[in-house]
Formats: sequence, structure tokens, C-alpha cells
Amino acid sequence: MEDEEPENERTAMPFTTGELVPLSDYLKGVCLGLVELAFPDCRPTVRDDYKRAVLGPSTKLLQDKQDTQMWVHLFKATSGLLRQLHTRDLRRQFCPDGHWITSNIPIPLDKPQDITWRRRTSRTSYSPFQGLRSLTQDQEESEHGPPLSTKEIRMLTLLREVPFIVPFNDRVMVLQSLIYRDKMEHQGELTHFMQGPSIQISVRRNYLYEDALDKLSSENEPELRLKMRVQLVNTAGVEEAGVDGGGLFREFLSELLKTSFDPNRGFFRLTKDNMLYPNPTVHLLVDDFPKHYYFIGRMMGKAIYENLLVELPFAEFFLSKIVGRQSDVDVHHLASLDPVMYRNLLYLKSYKGDVSDLGLDFTVLSDELGERRIDELKPKGSQIPVTNDNRIEYIHLMADYKLNKEIRPQCFAFKQGIANVIPLEWLQMFNNKEMQVLISGAQIPVDVDDLKMHTNYTGGYAPDHPTITAFWRVVEGFTNKQKGQLLKFVTSCSRPPLLGFKELDPPFCIQHAGTIDRLPTSSTCMNLLKLPEFLDESTLREKLLYAIQAGAGFELS
Repeated sequence: MEDEEPENERTAMPFTTGELVPLSDYLKGVCLGLVELAFPDCRPTVRDDYKRAVLGPSTKLLQDKQDTQMWVHLFKATSGLLRQLHTRDLRRQFCPDGHWITSNIPIPLDKPQDITWRRRTSRTSYSPFQGLRSLTQDQEESEHGPPLSTKEIRMLTLLREVPFIVPFNDRVMVLQSLIYRDKMEHQGELTHFMQGPSIQISVRRNYLYEDALDKLSSENEPELRLKMRVQLVNTAGVEEAGVDGGGLFREFLSELLKTSFDPNRGFFRLTKDNMLYPNPTVHLLVDDFPKHYYFIGRMMGKAIYENLLVELPFAEFFLSKIVGRQSDVDVHHLASLDPVMYRNLLYLKSYKGDVSDLGLDFTVLSDELGERRIDELKPKGSQIPVTNDNRIEYIHLMADYKLNKEIRPQCFAFKQGIANVIPLEWLQMFNNKEMQVLISGAQIPVDVDDLKMHTNYTGGYAPDHPTITAFWRVVEGFTNKQKGQLLKFVTSCSRPPLLGFKELDPPFCIQHAGTIDRLPTSSTCMNLLKLPEFLDESTLREKLLYAIQAGAGFELS
């Protein structure tokens, strides 16, 4: 819990935060150099007289197994330390902005089709620090595709081990390129013409979760990466008109996720900061709760796979468990779950008096639906008082209980559900804060020029139509909050797409909606704004603001 120490004050830690900045920069350079050394373009060669002079006559350069293990260990130790420093900087920033980014990573962003990261890593044609070797089986290429190039292996190694040295937007482009290639395999071109394999389900609007849980279970639909088409049934039991070209599915998935994470459903709770995390007492509500978390995880994976933003605020510790190499998180994450308990444990850590006077033992009191239960943090914990000598152990056990033990099966099932749709290794390119942006979009102002550039028009409207030119003048005069409300009104998400409005699917569209006695309405499943032909700018502004701030769509028609 050293993060609480004042900056640059030397404590029991060997380095001050000021010293860690150049150290981390040096380690970053070492990692980059080791990756180049690990995967050379050809086998390294050194003149024999140089070998004898530097290494001795009996040493084989980088070919001896012991030497190779040493270099691998060095890279793991260096990259591991670099990750630890970066994680600490995330919790409490001590490095300047842009410190971790390296500009010379060979990622072919100009040719995204060249980015390859197979779902199941085959035996690579390279071994670290040994150079090129021949394939061991003739069928390896046919089973797993052609062998990766040296540059590809270097890129993937860096994205696996130290992804934070690559800019966030570049990693988003890598992820979307990987998903695009995967989609071509599972959805292909025929699905755009209502042909080819697909998932087709019918769900009732007022039983969205229950119907989806049944029809999209892994038993009924084992392959969720296929194109999905949805038929909605209204409250009267009548199928709604229309054919799902993709918009209905996106509306369905967005609403399904919102109801799945609704705390009133019982699978998730809110922290004091109104952030979502799995309900520790869900076993009292549902017997087979892992099935539900697995299903919700699959749906979240599908949303990421389909590039669908959903405004769901997750607790940082929970997202760390999803994208972390280890599912368990440590005491530093407790602040995002229970800041009061975190402060109390910090107080206990620095308490100057006799800790045994506080009357603590190795137990925790839990409140489950009004019934109190005492759990032991370690065997015979109720008989072990907390003292000055064992308080650090108590702090870590208490944090482990709250962050990990109470919700381990829930998190495991949820994580497995995501992995059923999208490889966790792809998501591990991102930290917990970036994962939130990946799910919900960035909290940045709406770029009106970018939106205008990627807007379509229909029903008689065109970019130079007087109502359209007035519309854009009105929108440019909106506050950032009002721009977000407009975006939410039309697309169901107040945040712009991660890589700009060119990524919005379907594109933002404005349709002529008749006379001025109507209010603007929307069809979020099509990202469609239905705008009447208002004759003056002030009326357009007044009516548009009323519609978007009422938060309503077609029902205002």
C-alpha cells in the first residue's frame, strides 16, 4: 500500500517516484531491444575469434539451452517489472503524460488486413533468442495458416507483454482488425444478403432477458459470432413489422445488456460511486447463478465483437479482474469497491498505538438479506487477535475476501462467457480504464464536423437543404451536454464511436419527417433522426431540444 506515500519521499521502497520515471524509460528500451534480439531476422552469427575473446572457447552464442533460458528469464523479469511500474502509475500517476508510448512499434495500421493474432496460438515457427527454425510438422501450416513473419511475432510479443507502449487508438484499431478478420470467417459476405449461417430468434419485449437467456444459451446457440437477426414481439403478443437488417439486433442487445446489469435484477450491485460489480449474495437469490453470469458475459463479448457501445459504468476492480493476467486483484483495488474500508485499513496499517487494543480478529461480518454471518479470514480466525505483528496479513486477507473470495465464481463465469465470443488475450491489450472506454465510449465532446461529414440524408433532405443547414447551425451552438443528449436520442449512446463517426453502424441519418406540427423523433435501431421541415432556426432549436431532453423517441410522433 505504498501508493499512499508522498511523492519523492524516500521510504522503505528502494526508489523514489522521481527516480522511477527514468528507470521505467530505461526498462522500456531494454524490453524493445530484447524483443528484437529474441526474434531476429536470421540466426545470429559471430566470428569465432570474437567468441573466444569475449565468451571463451567452449561457449555457443545463444544456442545453448542454458543461455536461452537466461535470456528468456531476463525478458520476463524486465517486462514484468515494467508492467508493475505501469500499473502503479495508473493508480497514482507519477510519470508525465505520454511517457509510456513508443512511436516506433512496427504495427501495419495502414494495412490492417496484415494484422494476424490467431485465436489458438499454434507452435510458432520462431523460438525466443534462437532465430528461425523449421516447422516440426508438415500439416502445421495447413491447420493454422502460414507461419508469422518476424515483424508480426515482435508486434504480438509487445502487444501481449507490454501493450501500454502502443497508443490506445492504435490498439483499438488492432482489435477491430482482428475482429474484422474473424467476422469474415464466421459471417462472411453472404450474411449481408440474408444468406449463409446466422442466428434467428424471436423475443418478447417485456420478457427480453428471460427469452434471450433461453434462446441464446450455449446449448441452443453454441456459436455466438454468427450474424444475429431478431424478431421482436410486442406486449400484445404480435410480431412487430419489419425485417432486421442489423438495427433491431443492436437495439435488442443494447436493451438486453441494460436489463442484465440492472441492480434490481440482482446479479450486480452498485458501489457508493454507482459503479457496477457482481452481487456477492446472488446465491441467496438464484441457485444456478453461474449460468446467468456466463450468459451475461457472452452478451458483453458479443457487444464488443459487434462494436456496440453500451453506457454501463463498471467498478475499476471488476474490470481489472476481467482484463488482468490473474483473476484476483490486490488491496490497492479496494478503494474502487469500498473507499471507507480502504481508508480504515490504511489507518490500521499506520496506527501508532497497540493494534490489539482495537479488539479485531481474523473474521469478517457479512450482512446477507438482513441476516448477519461471521466468516473466518483464515482457519480458527475467530481465535486469532489482530496485533502489530500480523496486521499486514489481516489487511491483505480482508481485501482478498472482499475483492476476490466473495465473488470468485461470479467473475469466473462472466469471464468465461466473454472468452466464448472474443479471446481474452485480445482484450488484455487494454487496462481497466481503457476497457471501460472500449465498452462505453470515451467521455469526450461530440465532434460536430466529423458527425456532419459522416451523416446520410433521405426523404428529400440533402446537405444544402435549408432545414439541414439550420439543423447543423443549431447543433454547433449546443453545449457539450446537449450534443451528447442528441447523440443518445438518435443512437442510444451519448458518447461518440472510439475511432470517429465513420465507425457508426448504421451511419447517422436524417430523414424528412413531414410538417412542422410534429416533434423530431428517432429510430435508435437505425441511428435515424426523423426531422420535420421547420421553417425557421429558432423553432427547430426549441423543438429539437424538447425532444432530446425528454429522452423519448418514436412515442412522441
